Amino acid sequence: MTPPERLLTRDASSQPVVVTGGAGFIGSHLVDRLLAEGESVIAIDDLSTGARSNLNLALSNPRFRFIESKISEVADLTSLISASSYVFHLAAAVGVEKVMGSPLQTLQTNLGETELLFESAVQGSTPILLTSTSEVYGKNSKPVFSEADDLQIGPSTLCRWSYACSKLMDEFLAMAFHRERGIPVTVVRLFNTVGLRQSASYGMVIPRFMRSARAGLPVRVYGDGQQSRCFCHRADTVEALIRLRHTKAALGRVINVGNDQPITMQRLAEKIVERLGSSSVIEQIPYSEVFGPGYEDMRHRQPSLTLLEELTGFRPQRSLDEIINDLI
Repeated sequence: MTPPERLLTRDASSQPVVVTGGAGFIGSHLVDRLLAEGESVIAIDDLSTGARSNLNLALSNPRFRFIESKISEVADLTSLISASSYVFHLAAAVGVEKVMGSPLQTLQTNLGETELLFESAVQGSTPILLTSTSEVYGKNSKPVFSEADDLQIGPSTLCRWSYACSKLMDEFLAMAFHRERGIPVTVVRLFNTVGLRQSASYGMVIPRFMRSARAGLPVRVYGDGQQSRCFCHRADTVEALIRLRHTKAALGRVINVGNDQPITMQRLAEKIVERLGSSSVIEQIPYSEVFGPGYEDMRHRQPSLTLLEELTGFRPQRSLDEIINDLI
């Protein structure tokens, strides 16, 4: 693998890295990685979907500080961000069940908190990596999504699309602050990261399937089960984020991060039941029974990883079988 081009903007040895959403699934693994590399880290998380237990390893490290708070309620936020070498912005409303149940909170969290964070970065021109989502591709029917594709979002009457729109507006905010305020910004569209510490409580599909299969309960596949997704091991996602931080050519760009090996939800359920030796049956449940009328889903989500590989020399290494074994 080719080494990434180094982004020499801050002295990381004297300034901390901030991770918003640092007690979340991906955020906590990122915190652990940064600390292992000798960085000082500040995590900000209101624990609305994250968990303090995810930070058990970090909390024993003298180079780590945890701020339990919304971004908007952090005291002296501008001073904190200005004194930081870099910000990984992972804080967001996440999970299809949470998004469908609390669309207003989703919009307020993903838009208001992000704008405030960018405003706080202006004074010190602090570099920010914003994590967005594959959801922004919307109803695009292309077999493989690339970063320059047109986006097709569903109607505003269906709250299913509020999350996608809020994250897309985050991307527009990021690019506007980059162009008009001079903030070094990189935007990453994540595709279904999976691994240890991921909760089944908010509709995340692999933990949900595994929880049911372990208990011998029916594994519920929504729709006809022929919708497909690509799943990326959390260690591969963290590696990509670390590399993009140090890649100057990624500034002002949007980059897909994920695996590019698709699997249908029906086959995923079968694989998990088989791997666990479970007696669970697989049931297909209409979307309307779970989410109410009018729910729309994306049939396929497969990223093009060409840009990620061109910029960083990296592409995900771990298979779906490795992800499942890791969780087991």
